[in-house]
Amino acid sequence: MGSLFRSEEMTLCQLFLQSEAAYACVSELGELGLVQFRDLNPDVNAFQRKFVNEVRRCDEMERKLRYLEKEIKKDGIPMLDTGESPEAPQPREMIDLEATFEKLENELREVNQNAEALKRNFLELTELKHILRKTQVFFDEMADNQNEDEQAQLLGEDAGVRASQPGQNLKLGFVAGVISREKLPAFERMLWRACRGNVFLRQAMIETPLEDPSNGDQVYKSVFIIFFQGDQLKTRVKKICEGFRATLYPCPEAPADRREMAMGVMTRIEDLNTVLGQTQDHRHRVLVAAAKNLKNWFVKVRKIKAIYHTLNLFNLDVTQKCLIAECWVPVLDIETIQLALRRGTERSGSSVPPILNRMQTFENPPTYNRTNKFTKAFQALIDAYGVATYREMNPAPYTIITFPFLFAVMFGDLGHGAIMALFGLWMIRKEKGLAAQKTDNEIWNIFFGGRYIIFLMGVFSMYTGLIYNDIFSKSLNIFGSHWEVHYNKSTVLENKYLQLNPETSDYSGTPYPFGMDPIWQVAGANKIIFQNAYKMKISIIFGVIHMIFGVTMSYHNHTYFKNRLSLIFEFIPQLIFLLFLFFYMVLLMFIKWNRYAATNSPPYSASCAPSILITFIDMVLFNTPKPPPTGCEVYMFGGQHFFQVVFVLIALACIPVMLLGKPLQIMKQRKNPNEEVQPITGSDAEVGMSNGQPAGQGGAAHHEEEEMSEIFIHQGIHTIEYVLGSVSHTASYLRLWALSLAHAQLAEVLWNMVLSIGLKQQGWFGGVMLTIVFAFWAILTVGILVLMEGLSAFLHTLRLHWVEFQSKFYQGQGYAFQPFSFDAIIENGGASGSTENE
Repeated sequence: MGSLFRSEEMTLCQLFLQSEAAYACVSELGELGLVQFRDLNPDVNAFQRKFVNEVRRCDEMERKLRYLEKEIKKDGIPMLDTGESPEAPQPREMIDLEATFEKLENELREVNQNAEALKRNFLELTELKHILRKTQVFFDEMADNQNEDEQAQLLGEDAGVRASQPGQNLKLGFVAGVISREKLPAFERMLWRACRGNVFLRQAMIETPLEDPSNGDQVYKSVFIIFFQGDQLKTRVKKICEGFRATLYPCPEAPADRREMAMGVMTRIEDLNTVLGQTQDHRHRVLVAAAKNLKNWFVKVRKIKAIYHTLNLFNLDVTQKCLIAECWVPVLDIETIQLALRRGTERSGSSVPPILNRMQTFENPPTYNRTNKFTKAFQALIDAYGVATYREMNPAPYTIITFPFLFAVMFGDLGHGAIMALFGLWMIRKEKGLAAQKTDNEIWNIFFGGRYIIFLMGVFSMYTGLIYNDIFSKSLNIFGSHWEVHYNKSTVLENKYLQLNPETSDYSGTPYPFGMDPIWQVAGANKIIFQNAYKMKISIIFGVIHMIFGVTMSYHNHTYFKNRLSLIFEFIPQLIFLLFLFFYMVLLMFIKWNRYAATNSPPYSASCAPSILITFIDMVLFNTPKPPPTGCEVYMFGGQHFFQVVFVLIALACIPVMLLGKPLQIMKQRKNPNEEVQPITGSDAEVGMSNGQPAGQGGAAHHEEEEMSEIFIHQGIHTIEYVLGSVSHTASYLRLWALSLAHAQLAEVLWNMVLSIGLKQQGWFGGVMLTIVFAFWAILTVGILVLMEGLSAFLHTLRLHWVEFQSKFYQGQGYAFQPFSFDAIIENGGASGSTENE
């Protein structure tokens, strides 16, 4: 349980492994995931390390697997994922894996090349088929519509080539081909300009799209035929076709030859279809066989690669037969790690046992907080602000309660909380199946990762919704109202000036058993006035208690790190300052609630109740309170003025203690070096380490001393931040009140302006109208009040914890423990060993 409230105790170890057993031992440690290795070769280039060739072989295998995966996904073949993680293969198995991947890649590439060649041939035959069909229509039209004189006029006059005799038949040349449809207008303009109008172009669209064999895209094309006369025009036309990537095909002039060629083309197309089908079947069989093992192959290759990456962090001893490593390990897991090393040695067949020695160091160890699926999300909220300094108090276990509770104070609604809780409960019940469905949708991954937070926020919101007696802006009348209307029935109850008087028999005299009386939901203007004061006061109460708890947490840090100066000159004056000013203000609220009531007579009647805010301002400024109404007392209890003056003076006296106490004591200690020296560094929680244990007061000798000017500046900033922050942080908790009122008012507006419209309709039309309006209201409720308002309350709660709470004790200047773990590597899709950046 200690590691839940404070990070795990870590130690730096030196590991000696025989070269033959190193691979198997590192493999066992990767399965365990409890060791963070350090890079002992920081100045060695990655390409000059011992196992760089093995890493390159793994990269090549990964490349081949990614190629197979791409082809499998292209064909839509499902990949088998059993969810099991195979063990890391032995080094000798790499050769078999490489041979398997090489064979599959070569076979698949050969099949793809053959299929592409067949598809290209098929495309050419298909285009030729369309050319033969379309050009037959062109030739028939030419035979019917053009006579010898028209041909002479078309190609004789403009080109300067006239017939030697009237009526002589001119011989026209032509080319036929296929061009992409979007290029056709530009192609036609270019022909007209380049040939000066001495060509005749006919084109027809191919209705069905054709498949591009290189990328599989569907392309729309058109058939064209160009008539011209002379070799010069022929050369010019072919160059233009080549420039526009138009494909030209031979087309016989005689109709009989064209028919014969068309029949041959159809026969070849049928044969190609048969061969293409067989090729696709063979490709499919290859991919289906590969899909069954692809996930396991990826895991194996990534494990091998991660092991060799980690081995590259090690050093060789002088005999070149032993590998030396340094690693951070949790002290509680040393025996487990040693057992894993023995298993690895036995698997490798080595007779030399591994050696794990603990080392002495004064470096700051990494921070490691053990988590489970429940606490992981809350720990992630804390780490997002900053990883805890080694062994300082961890806010995560307290956040499990305070985070959803403060959220619920802002989001208090039984209905909205139930929606959120049910969504979180659904994700929790289906977590195994949902976790198996890995997705790249970042929003969904955030929701699923925080499923326990969402569930608790929903449950706590249901509780505060019951306290507020608020469900979709309406109330539950469970115990019956303790207020009663005594107006005559003829009196217009809608008159806003008529109110129930708690001094009379309108009020039973006993409070509602649980939460708010439902009468307040229909109280009109009084509802806002009452809830405004009520929620504002409880916001301040929760805020002050939360901050006091944060200051109290710093006590455990100071005592654990044996930092007596910070305990005396920071914790004690900070706590006194907070208690004597702000906690006293909270006590005044309880005194006011307990002492003043509408049924009391002066001086403790409701009209005599003073304003807490004005009282607090007068207290700080040493002002004399204004005279109260006749019959009322100036103060709420005897001796209040004396206590207030004393509290303010003591609180003000704490400021110079916080500002100068610690620096002056440090100066005294430096002038008298024979006295015990406190560990004084830039960070109060920073402390030397000796064999994984926090060094005592003597650990400061290992730290470079700060200049006194820096210490005074640091302490001044710290003091000003705390004193001013105490005021601003207390006011910051008023966001609990503001967002709670805003949420309630939005829910009421949505009910009155949307759902009530459907409820007012009658008859069958009312039923239809209510269905439509309810759907609209439900969408707005989930979209605005649950999602958007929920996100807003979440962010404000996060700020209250990061700034107002954690600033009292949490340094967050550590670095995370990142063990060498196969599970983490495979989950992240990477394959690299864990290194320490120092």
